[in-house]
Amino acid sequence: MPAADRSQVAVTAAAADLLRELAAEHGPLMFHQSGGCCDGSAPMCYPAGEFLTSAADHLVGALAVDGLAPVEVWMARDQYAYWSHTHLTIDVVPGRGSGFSLEAPTGRRFLVRSRLLTDEEARALGR
Repeated sequence: MPAADRSQVAVTAAAADLLRELAAEHGPLMFHQSGGCCDGSAPMCYPAGEFLTSAADHLVGALAVDGLAPVEVWMARDQYAYWSHTHLTIDVVPGRGSGFSLEAPTGRRFLVRSRLLTDEEARALGR
């Protein structure tokens, strides 16, 4: 399996378009998958490095979007323990998100769609 296929994260075309718009205004980007509470388990988009990650966070992967630097996707390690068997796709839908995610003023919001990893994907990821 090619290295590009060994990722637990992907992005839809619509979300990639919004990321390009946001990057044009804010520069390189990153995501932190929220664990709930105020922002409702949404993938939160920030300028790269603005959300400070630590040893308590896990780098799930990086989104490859044409014309952009890789967009890292992070989540808390304890939350990742529950999501480690899933593949995440960042998508976008109409509506206003909450919190400090960069897309909040655009009338669109990011969301994550998940599915179980296939056996082949799990093996490629060393699971």
